[in-house]
Amino acid sequence: MNDLAHQIETLNIELLKQVPQEILGAFQKSIQDLKSLNIEINSLKVGDKIPDFSLKNAVNDTITSDCILRNGKMIIAFYRGSWCPYCNLELRTLQENLLRITAKNTTLVAISPQSSDNSLTLKEKHNLQFEVLTDLHNAYAKQLGITFQLQDFVIPHYQTLGINLEDFNKDQENTLPVPAVFAVNENGIIIYKFLDVNYMNRIDIEELINVL
Repeated sequence: MNDLAHQIETLNIELLKQVPQEILGAFQKSIQDLKSLNIEINSLKVGDKIPDFSLKNAVNDTITSDCILRNGKMIIAFYRGSWCPYCNLELRTLQENLLRITAKNTTLVAISPQSSDNSLTLKEKHNLQFEVLTDLHNAYAKQLGITFQLQDFVIPHYQTLGINLEDFNKDQENTLPVPAVFAVNENGIIIYKFLDVNYMNRIDIEELINVL
């Protein structure tokens, strides 16, 4: 078991103790419903060319994929938001391995629908040394085919836990990206993809670095 998987296992044990069973059951039903959408199959695949992006970072500067790819390969990590403990673990793991990633002539960026101010708070909290970008209304994630509408039955449970997506994302869509990691070469061709509608499952960092 890799280190991130071990951290997730520990987190799952803690959440079982802290979160009411009714809420955990609703989250599991949400995941099962999402599996029927076949997002893994219908989204962009290895060998496809990734669309260009132009997105604001945590301090509202514009970052473009075109500029990044002029300097080498790119990893894009889509995360749900700073409210997601699993996303936080994954982003911290990516930060811990950032030197190994950049040594492969690769730039790492993270993308979520949350507002720039929330991204800045996240970046400062975890001392992230890579760009954290805002994808307003999940416009870019939709081009990749990795978004979903949070089901009505699960929204109140999110709110019970203090997660109000309208506050984080500054819209009323309740749309999220499936946690996903894409690595692309200098031509924007996808050379690695990890996507799982079960947000508790995350990348194997060694597998990711080995493809770079």
